[in-house]
Amino acid sequence: MSKSMIALLLASAIPLAPAAAQDSLVPVAADLQQGTIELTLPAPDSEGVAARFLYVAQIETGVGSAATGVDRGAPLQTGILRFRRLGKKVVAELENTGFVAPAGSAAQQQSVANSFTNATMWVGDIGKTAADGSFTFDFAPFLAKDHFGFARQLGKGYKLEAGYSLADPAKVKAFPENVEFSALLSFSTDNAPPELRNVSPNGSDISLWVRHSLVALPTEPMPRRTDPYGYTFSTRTYDFSAPLGRSMLVKLAERHRLEKVDPSAERSPVKEPIVYYVDGAAPEPVRQALIDGVGWWAEAFEEAGFLDAFRVEVLPEGIDPLDMRYNVVNWVNRATRGWSYGPSIVDPRTGEILKGSVMLGSLRVRQDILIFQALMGAGLTDSGQPDDPVKVALARIRQLGAHEVGHTLGLSHNFAASSQGRYSVMDYPAPRVELVDGKLTIADAYGVGVGEWDKFAIRYLYAAKTDEEARAMVQEAQARGLRFVADADTAGTGTANPQASQWDDFTDPVAELGRVMAVRRAALDRFNVDAIPSGQDMASLRRAFVPVWLLHRYQVVAAAKALGGVVAPYALSGDAVSVEPVSAEQQEQALAALLDALSVEALTVPARLLPILSYAPGTDFDYSTTIEVMPTAGGPVFDPLRATEIGAVHVLDNLLDPQRLNRIDLQRANGIGGPSLDEVLSRLIVHADQAAASGEAGRRIATTIALDLARTTRDGALSRSIALQIEGRLASWAAKLAKAPAKGALGDWQRGLALLLRDRTALDAALADKNLLPEVPPGMPIG
Repeated sequence: MSKSMIALLLASAIPLAPAAAQDSLVPVAADLQQGTIELTLPAPDSEGVAARFLYVAQIETGVGSAATGVDRGAPLQTGILRFRRLGKKVVAELENTGFVAPAGSAAQQQSVANSFTNATMWVGDIGKTAADGSFTFDFAPFLAKDHFGFARQLGKGYKLEAGYSLADPAKVKAFPENVEFSALLSFSTDNAPPELRNVSPNGSDISLWVRHSLVALPTEPMPRRTDPYGYTFSTRTYDFSAPLGRSMLVKLAERHRLEKVDPSAERSPVKEPIVYYVDGAAPEPVRQALIDGVGWWAEAFEEAGFLDAFRVEVLPEGIDPLDMRYNVVNWVNRATRGWSYGPSIVDPRTGEILKGSVMLGSLRVRQDILIFQALMGAGLTDSGQPDDPVKVALARIRQLGAHEVGHTLGLSHNFAASSQGRYSVMDYPAPRVELVDGKLTIADAYGVGVGEWDKFAIRYLYAAKTDEEARAMVQEAQARGLRFVADADTAGTGTANPQASQWDDFTDPVAELGRVMAVRRAALDRFNVDAIPSGQDMASLRRAFVPVWLLHRYQVVAAAKALGGVVAPYALSGDAVSVEPVSAEQQEQALAALLDALSVEALTVPARLLPILSYAPGTDFDYSTTIEVMPTAGGPVFDPLRATEIGAVHVLDNLLDPQRLNRIDLQRANGIGGPSLDEVLSRLIVHADQAAASGEAGRRIATTIALDLARTTRDGALSRSIALQIEGRLASWAAKLAKAPAKGALGDWQRGLALLLRDRTALDAALADKNLLPEVPPGMPIG
């Protein structure tokens, strides 16, 4: 949208007074004295329905706690809201658009509509009725309700304070295509959790503003396009008019309306470009980085044949970022770092994206700078050199802006991108840290521009006119070897596809783990007081140390997927792709690499770091730091053995994931090569015995192995026969330990562990103690 058009739309905003606005989507009269917001709707039809609108709710002011997800700019609810008159009452009900019969007869469509429930959101009193049948009612009570479950989301006994919750007539804005309302919602509790005590001015009460929009439904619904492959975000419906023998589930591809001036031309200018506005609240140089990164999408649309189809600008002053007419990249502040999001507001009938509403967490860039300073030294900050932490963090911000806007263009994650050389911004990229001549460098930490997958995905989503044409594009992409793996097959320790992980890098995840472990060793050798800026509290070194100590955490997840792994592509009947298990050789290499990451050498904190990590905090309690650091032995003393245990837990949680162990057993039963479950257990216990003999750090690793094995047997996701096999192996190990001839600390440890493993009650009690197997400090999101 051009600036001249914005100015025209701003001029069309209707100043509201007690008299109803005339040139408005719906006549509305906001009375500042009485606090009422009266809507006037036309005479109802034969079924009592007076009006239907797209209803959109968004969070206008957030809570500031990443843990709650109650963020400024977040969409809450989208649907078709209809107003029905029943006697002296008006009913606001949300239509059920999930079950339809678009190709059916009128009778079939009515049957489907009558077979599924709608949702009554509110019932109000009608104030007056005109001679033509139109009627007026006060909409303010609807706006002041907690329609969205905030009280439940906040938790800990929070409840809506109805007396402190109300709509504001002064904030009503009326336009020809949409009307905007704002309401204050207030919540209280006697038992606020730490993450909310940290942000509430009085430690408990929470207040926020919610934006409600009534929007004109598109008069010409966009043609429906499906996405059976899952490459895009989709609106799902069940089609009761589908031919017999065909699936009723329809996944409508979500996309913006984009029409060529000449539909028959392969390349053509568009009637109305897609325009995104970057929130002016984003500070420089972040704002310019976002403009640059979001602007990368112009190339993808250009290659898909849409000329001058995508633009990005700074949001002009005076424009409301929640106004339904604008796609906005919002800059969101929280007390602690958290995720960024790319949600869209969509017409549920067709999948048409009506507004992109990106939310970028402002602390992400600061977390990146902290990591890069810890790796390279804070002295390089703002130096302009290739390894400057700020320069590299801005490179990530460009990619993050492109990534989240990609979601609001309709694209889902593609976590296979890193396995083919940065070919999509829709992956989570690892910062590429390299060793050059023995020295660390982050000069090539992130890629630039959209990749080959992104260009294909835009063409698939926007240029294909039919499902058949889209499928032909997919088959061409498959023939080129382009990979795609979605969230469901990526997130979590138990997923199976080694081509898909978050924050991993390069083609071979096992070889990359070995490379990253070498980088980690160099980073630990380099780590010193210069990891934080001069003049900063020395205790903050503990926070800077965590991402260095756990630099390998995401590559461990990726490498573990090769063990019992399988590459299962997305395909439709007739596509020429196949499912392939990971080779026995790579599975063996994965097990060896994971055991190397579990070694005493890898999990021993260098002794020289203990003094500089043991400074007492020089500041008052800081919640945002406390949740990021590893627990200490007590007081200011840094606990290197706790760090050892945390490193071991992370490797074991991935190696011993129940789904992974189930697959290992399943593969062996089906004659597929790779380490057997017996081999995994044998090598793990031999590793534990050897580690324990090396000293205290090794005994911490060995104890963690024993406890994690025992914990795994109690997981309901694990096959019971495998659980029994592990328990039998633990019993044999306990018997061996009980007879061990070693003296001193090692012998005492061996006999103590044997006693614990043999006492089911004591072992259950130990596993119930959350402190025994420590939690790994938060990592996600990085970058």
